[in-house]
Amino acid sequence: MTELNWDGKYKDNKRNSPVRIALPFQTIETINESNADRQKRLASIFNQKQEYNNHNRLIWGDKKYVLPSLLAEFAGKINLIYIDPPFDTGANFSFSTTIPSPNGEKNNNETFTKQPSVIEQKAYRDTWGKGLDSYLQWFYETALILRELLAENGSIYVHLDWHTSHYAKIILDEVFGYDNFRNEIIWHYSDGTAPKNAFKRKTDTIFLYAKTKNTIFNEVKIPVLNPKRYDKTDEDGKKYFEDGHHGSSKRYYLEDGMICDNVWTYITDSKFRQLNSMSDERRQVNYPTQKPEALLERIIKASSNEGDWVLDCFCGSGTTASVAEKLKRKWITCDLGRFAIHTARKRLLGIENVRPFIVQNLGKYERQQWMQAELGGIDSADMEQKLEQEKNYHKFILDLYQARMLTGYTYLHGTKAGRMVHIGSVDAPITVEDIKASIKEFWQLVGKEKALEQNGIDFLGWDFAFEVNETAKQFALENKVNISCKKIPREVLEKKAIEQGDIRFYELASLGIDIKQKKTEVIIKLNNFIIPADDVPQEIQGKITDWSQWIDYWSIDWNYKNDTFHNEWQSYRTKKVPNLDLHASHTYEVAGEYKILVKVIDILGNDTTKIVTVKV
Repeated sequence: MTELNWDGKYKDNKRNSPVRIALPFQTIETINESNADRQKRLASIFNQKQEYNNHNRLIWGDKKYVLPSLLAEFAGKINLIYIDPPFDTGANFSFSTTIPSPNGEKNNNETFTKQPSVIEQKAYRDTWGKGLDSYLQWFYETALILRELLAENGSIYVHLDWHTSHYAKIILDEVFGYDNFRNEIIWHYSDGTAPKNAFKRKTDTIFLYAKTKNTIFNEVKIPVLNPKRYDKTDEDGKKYFEDGHHGSSKRYYLEDGMICDNVWTYITDSKFRQLNSMSDERRQVNYPTQKPEALLERIIKASSNEGDWVLDCFCGSGTTASVAEKLKRKWITCDLGRFAIHTARKRLLGIENVRPFIVQNLGKYERQQWMQAELGGIDSADMEQKLEQEKNYHKFILDLYQARMLTGYTYLHGTKAGRMVHIGSVDAPITVEDIKASIKEFWQLVGKEKALEQNGIDFLGWDFAFEVNETAKQFALENKVNISCKKIPREVLEKKAIEQGDIRFYELASLGIDIKQKKTEVIIKLNNFIIPADDVPQEIQGKITDWSQWIDYWSIDWNYKNDTFHNEWQSYRTKKVPNLDLHASHTYEVAGEYKILVKVIDILGNDTTKIVTVKV
C-alpha cells in the first residue's frame, strides 16, 4: 500500500495510536431548557446522562480528550462532520475583543487583540512544534477518531488552505479509503493575500469523503451565474433558456437555479451578495477564522437531513453550530479556547427560538487523569497510597505557589509570607464548609483573639462553590480573619507551562448586586464588578473608566436548585446593541424561599458567579 510517512507515525514498527482516554463530561450550564424538562431531569438526577442525550452540545476542552470521550455515546452516529483545522499560524488561538463604552455614552468602542493563553500556546506547539511531522501526526490521529464517530451514511468535509492540503489528502485516503473520496471542492473567495513573488491567493480546498457508498447526498441548486442567457419567457412570465443539444429540447428556468459543481465561486447571502470582510455577518461576529454561514449552509444541506447529528470539533465562532441550528439539525461543537465558547454561546442565543443546548467540559475528570499520570497511579483501596498521593499533590501546588509545606494539620497545607495556604481537591470545589473548617484550624494555631493580627489564609482551588465569595468572606470578616480565594489555573496541567514559569494564581473577581422586592416580583441590578488587575493586560486597564465596561454578558437562574446552572434570562453586548441591560426582574408564581444564581462573563471570556437567597 502506498502511504505517506513522517517522523512519529511509527514506533517499534507499530503505528502510534491517538489518545483514547474516555472521560465523563460535566454539564455546567443548560440554556433554553423548559422548567418541565428541568423537573424531569432533577427527578432522574442519577440518570442525567440519558436526560441529555438529545441536547445540542457546546463543549469547552481539548479535542484530544473530547473526541475519545464522545465515542461511548456517539460512535457511528454522526451524520456529518465539518472541520476547519488550524493552519500554520499562531493567530488561530488569538482573538479580538472590544472595550465597550459605558452604557449611555457615544459608541467609541476600542478593539484589542488578546494573545493566546499558555494552554492555547501549548496546543499550537503540539500541532506545529516539530514542523510538518508533528502536524501530520496530529491530523492523522484526529482523522482516525472522527472516522469512528461517523455514521455509515455519513460524510466528512475537511477545509484546508495551501499549507497542508496535499499532505492531508493522502492521509484522508489512508483513513477513509481512496474509494470513499468524493470531491475536491475549490472555494474561491473575494478577498485574498497578494504576495509580491507569486499569484494572488484566493482559494481554499475542501475535501469531501464518505464513510461508505451509502452516503447522504442531496442535490444543491445555486443562483444562475449568467442570467442574461435566460432570454425567453413562458406563458406564466417565467424566464428560461432552451437547450437543443443531443437532439432534444429542454427548458431551464432561471428561478430553478443551477446544479452546484465543485468550484464554489459565489458564496452569497440571502440577497445573493458575496460575503467578505466587510459583510454584516463578518462585522457582527468578527472572529479571526470565521467562515460564511452560506458556505456551511451548502455543506449541511447537501450531506445531512433534518434531525441528523452534525459535528465540528474546531468551533471557532460557532458558524457550524449556528447554521445547523437554523436548519434543524442536531449539533455538537467544541473548542479549546474559552473565548470561542463564549462567542458561540452568544451567537446561538441570537437565533430566534433557539432549541435547548448544554455547555459542557471535562472538568474534574481531566484533572483526575492528570493526577494519575503525573503523581502516580494508586490502588483506590489502599488508604496509605491515597494519602501519599494527596501529599504529593499538595507539595506540587505549593511549590508552584512558592509556598512551603505545613504538616500536622487537616485543612492548612502550607504557608507563604506569613499567610496560611489551603489547597482544594481536584475532585470538588472549595466550599463554605472548607473555609470555616480552615478558619477554626487557624484559630487553634494562632489563637482566636490574635487571628486578626496574622496575615490570614489563601485558598487555592480549581473551582469554588457559588456562594463562597459572599458567605465565606462574610464569615471570615465577622471572625476577623483575612482570606483570599485564588483559582489554580488550568495551565498547571501542562508541563511546558510549568517549565516556562507561566503559572499565575489569580484572585476571584467580585460582583456587586442590589436586590429589590415588590410582593412576588424580584428586581436585580448589578452595581459593581471588580476584576483582579493582575489578570488584565496593562494596556486594557487604563481604558476602563466604568466597572460595567468589564462585563460582556450576564445571565440568571431564578430558581437555582444546587444542580446545573439553568440559564433563564440573559443580557449581552453585540455590535448592533453594544449597551448592556444592568437590571433584570422576575415574578414568582409561588411564595417561598428561592436561591438566585447570577453568572457574569467578562470581555476576556472569564466567568464569575454569585448566589443570593430571597423570600417572596
